[in-house]
Amino acid sequence: MGEYKYVTYELLDEGTIARIMLNRPKQRNAQNRGLLVDLHNAFLEAEADDQVRVVILGGHGTMFSSGHDMGSSESIAERRGGENEHFTMGINGGTRKGSENLMLQEWHYFFENTRRWRNLRKITIAQVHGTVFAAGLMLMWACDLIVAADNAKFADVVGTRLGMCGVEYFAHPWEFGPRKTKELMLTGDSIDVDEAYQLGMVSKVFPEAELSEKTLEFARRIARVPTMAALLVKEAVNQSVDNMGFYNALNACFTIHELNHSHWAWVHDNRWPVAQPEDGIDSWRDAPPVLPAEKGTVKAAAP
Repeated sequence: MGEYKYVTYELLDEGTIARIMLNRPKQRNAQNRGLLVDLHNAFLEAEADDQVRVVILGGHGTMFSSGHDMGSSESIAERRGGENEHFTMGINGGTRKGSENLMLQEWHYFFENTRRWRNLRKITIAQVHGTVFAAGLMLMWACDLIVAADNAKFADVVGTRLGMCGVEYFAHPWEFGPRKTKELMLTGDSIDVDEAYQLGMVSKVFPEAELSEKTLEFARRIARVPTMAALLVKEAVNQSVDNMGFYNALNACFTIHELNHSHWAWVHDNRWPVAQPEDGIDSWRDAPPVLPAEKGTVKAAAP
C-alpha cells in the first residue's frame, strides 16, 4: 500500500471497500498539487486491487473540500522552485512558456485526472459534508454516487470571485441543469442538500454524525453486486451520457476555461490569469459569505 502525505487510505470489510480521505483539514482540504497527485495514486491503487469492489472518497475535518488551494504557503512553495517545489511542476508542460504552460498543467492535473477518476474501473461513492466549493465539486462529480451530510451545501464561486467561467471539469449543466448552472455561476449562490437531492445529484442524505457509518453501509450493499454487473452498469450509464455529448462538452468547456485564463493574463501587467479586485470582483481572500439561492428572493451582499 502506498504512503501518502495528503490523503489517508484504508481497506475495510476484508479489503472489499477502500476508503480514501482528503487529509488537509487545517486548509479545509484545499487541493494543492501534492494532494491531487496523492489522490490520483490512491485511486489507481484501489483500481489495481482486485479485492476492492467499492471506493469511498471523503474528507477529514470540517468540510469535504474548499476547492483549489489558492494561496497557502505550502501550495506557493510547490510552485515557486527550490527544495519544496513539487516534481510535477517540471513535467507535463511545466517548463513551457505562456498560456501553453498553464493549459498543459491544468489539463493533466485538474481536468484529465478528474475524468480518469470518473471512469475508474470500480464503483465510487463521494462522502461529502460542509460546503463543497468549486473544484470540490469536481472531485464529488467524478464519483458514481454522492452521499451527503444534512449540512452539505454546494457552490461554485469562481465566476464572482475569480472572473472565471467555472472550473476545469465543467460538469455543471449535467449536474445542476442549464438554467440553474447559469444562476449559480452568475451569482455565486449555493444550493442546499435538499435541493441537490431533488435534482438527483445526491443519492442519500444522513445526519453528519452518522455520515461515515451510513456511507459504509451503503457501500456494503453495493459491494454485494457482482463486479462484472456493477462495472457494466457504470459503463452503460457513462457511455449513454457520453453519447449525449458529455465527453465532447467537457473538452470544449476546458478550452473555454483556458481562454478565460488567457484573457486575464493578457489584460494584467503581472500576467495573473484570473480577475483581480480592480476588475470589479470580490477578492477571494475577503469575499462576503456565500448566500443560498432561494426562490422568490434576490439577495446581494452590501458593496
